[in-house]
Amino acid sequence: MSGLRTPQLGPIVGHTAHDRCRIWVRARASRDEGTQLGAEMRTLGMLGVVDRRGKVQVDEATGLPCAYYFRLHREFDRTGTFVLGQEPSLGGLDGPEPSPLSPDTEYRVRVATLTVDDPLPDAESLDDSDLASRLPALAQMAPLLESLDPTECEARFRTFPDPAAGPADELSFLIGSCRYPGLLWKVKEADRIFGPMAGQMRRQGGRTPARFTLLMGDQIYADKFNRHLPLGRADTFDEMQARYHEAFGAPNMRSLLSQCPVYMILDDHEIEDNWSQDRLRDNHHLFNIAIGAYMSYQWSHGPRSFGRRLFYRFECGGYPFFVVDTRTQRYRQRAGLGDNHLLGRPSLDADPAHKSQLDRLLEWLSHQQAQRGNVPKFLVTASVFAPSPIDERLGNELRDDPERRVLEANLEKREASDSWPAYPRTRRAILQHLHDHGIQNVVFLSGDVHCANIARLRFETEAGESDLVAYDVTSSALYWPFPFADGDPNGFVHDSRADDQYDGFPLAGSDANGQGATEVHYRAWGFSQKDNFCRLELDKARQRLRVRVFDAHGQPVTVSDAEGRMVEHNDLPLAPWD
Repeated sequence: MSGLRTPQLGPIVGHTAHDRCRIWVRARASRDEGTQLGAEMRTLGMLGVVDRRGKVQVDEATGLPCAYYFRLHREFDRTGTFVLGQEPSLGGLDGPEPSPLSPDTEYRVRVATLTVDDPLPDAESLDDSDLASRLPALAQMAPLLESLDPTECEARFRTFPDPAAGPADELSFLIGSCRYPGLLWKVKEADRIFGPMAGQMRRQGGRTPARFTLLMGDQIYADKFNRHLPLGRADTFDEMQARYHEAFGAPNMRSLLSQCPVYMILDDHEIEDNWSQDRLRDNHHLFNIAIGAYMSYQWSHGPRSFGRRLFYRFECGGYPFFVVDTRTQRYRQRAGLGDNHLLGRPSLDADPAHKSQLDRLLEWLSHQQAQRGNVPKFLVTASVFAPSPIDERLGNELRDDPERRVLEANLEKREASDSWPAYPRTRRAILQHLHDHGIQNVVFLSGDVHCANIARLRFETEAGESDLVAYDVTSSALYWPFPFADGDPNGFVHDSRADDQYDGFPLAGSDANGQGATEVHYRAWGFSQKDNFCRLELDKARQRLRVRVFDAHGQPVTVSDAEGRMVEHNDLPLAPWD
């Protein structure tokens, strides 16, 4: 057996609640060569709770060190997680019994790895108790954590507030997407923005620390250039592994991931540019290795809300979030838009065991409105819900025939679209559900388009604009060095009612108040192509969501407000909530 080593990657602070936190690491064994993992070596993780001096804490009830062993699996590329506050030590080996963490409390942990000989063939495995019996006592090993370099093995986080207290008075968090890896000497530029993001986790200029970070797709670029260009395209597990090691091992990003809870979801570049499930016919192998890498490096430290499904939900401070998977359940047909589905195929019967992702999302929205009223509800979608690109808008040629307009307007451009315009039935189903059930204060959080912006969606009846409001806040890109090639603000609809930008979404039937047919329109503003992340600040007393945009150096980005004035933040009014 070898001594303790610092992790090769991590620790990453993953899914956090008021009473637990998931911590992720990746180990390296001495005989590993890339993805060729030494079969005769088994790796484990050891986690210890430490104080500010780096000393391992002792459990008052048992006198044992607050330290735990956990498994790192070869089938997950020597990665693994431990849920502090919930899981016992591996095999129950002489560690303290798990007890829930305290709400809204800061914790520090150190995580190390160790290797043990594994004489068994790959077809066999040791169960937890057998493996635990071969390990040295935690009381003997835990003090060794104190001698490790904290910059390489320490994570700190604050648990979320107790949800039983109701919605917090304030909540701040960060969002971002699209980290192009950088080429040659520009690799450091790709990592720059994560330094200022990590700084947002500390009190700055009178602002409270952000609670967590949402990374909404394209954390890696499996295809650096083009999916049709073999140069720079990752299509083996070795190459996928290298992409993750380059991204998650970069100094600033590694620092951010260890300083706050981070939630991730994939977009196309985790697999291949503009990926959808119809490509499985020709490229099943690529999908398997890409998703295998994604589950090891991103999915594994997130919530497991729906088993092994990639979409999930969580909440922080009494505010609910639903993170959708718009990639692995994206189905598109070659014969038009009518049977395209962005969130899985619709359920064909009432079997509750086979609900689609869309079914679960709509149920979640209804449940949140019924249980929490107008509390803001965040729907995270890597693809932008609104605004649409100009050349993918619905158009007003079929204004008098809503059903045909949904399916046929700008058909050629929309069939080629990689976003919501190519999936009109899915987008309409969500908007119809918000309308029919009066679901208030839905905020879509988006990435992908390399252009930050804000859109306000208005539900309009024959009698005028209703009180129902929804927003889309887009933050993108964290690093994209080609602004001339993507993300032009003039390429997006700014006012969906304008004749030359027309993009109204027609809905069926009347609302709960008996108003006539409803159409959803939107205004978009606050566009910026600068590399950016956004800080969102909920304020219950003022009934608003404040959106701030920051550049790669952490400086505020001046953008337009809804009236065309240049401002350092946008305040989005919301319906009152308690």
